[in-house]
Amino acid sequence: GGNHFIHTMRRNVDLNLLLFNNQIYGLTKGQYSPTSEIGKVTKSSPQGSIEAPLHPIPLALTTGATFVARTYDTDPKHLAATMEQAARHKGISFVEILQNCNIFNDGAFRDFTDKPVRSERMVYLEHGQPIIFGEGQDKGVALRGTELEVVAADHPDVLIHDATRDNTSLANMLALMTYPEMPVPVGVFRQVDRPTYGEALDAQIADATAKRGEGDLAALVRGQNTWLVE
Repeated sequence: GGNHFIHTMRRNVDLNLLLFNNQIYGLTKGQYSPTSEIGKVTKSSPQGSIEAPLHPIPLALTTGATFVARTYDTDPKHLAATMEQAARHKGISFVEILQNCNIFNDGAFRDFTDKPVRSERMVYLEHGQPIIFGEGQDKGVALRGTELEVVAADHPDVLIHDATRDNTSLANMLALMTYPEMPVPVGVFRQVDRPTYGEALDAQIADATAKRGEGDLAALVRGQNTWLVE
């Protein structure tokens, strides 16, 4: 659920969360879902969905996730490498997996994930590397004012990807790039180190114990502090 998602992200619980996004409720017979595009015709939206879709990556970034990535089902090598990185991360790791549903939403991402077109319509994010793409790696992504633009790969303004940035503004902008206006990014958007929820809690308990002692549960139970429940 959305509430659990938000608080798991902000608390940096040491979990690996994989979101299989096929833009449909495939397991319950094809109703439109929170990630379905506007106008999506399904059994529960016969005139087309009127709701703006939820964007999982920006939501994870905004709520404080320390590892955020995207991959897709038809590139097993990239999928496995991304999942391995997520598994090795200490803290919450969130991975959106673009996944086809060949029964109720076949070809949802085919326009940019199919092998013949993906080099021109997707961009692979690699930490410390320029954000470039294209059949001959001849295009790049640059920040012009407050907007991202496609420029020549040798342009001096081509962005160098930094997944370790604490500020998530640029990562959010990258996450919202969509085809056909922009290439669709995959890879790690953010990877930062912060104490996990468990580590912070253990440190708090250790500090309290050092100041107040181990405590005595039996003495507490048999003590003079009582409550009357009527």
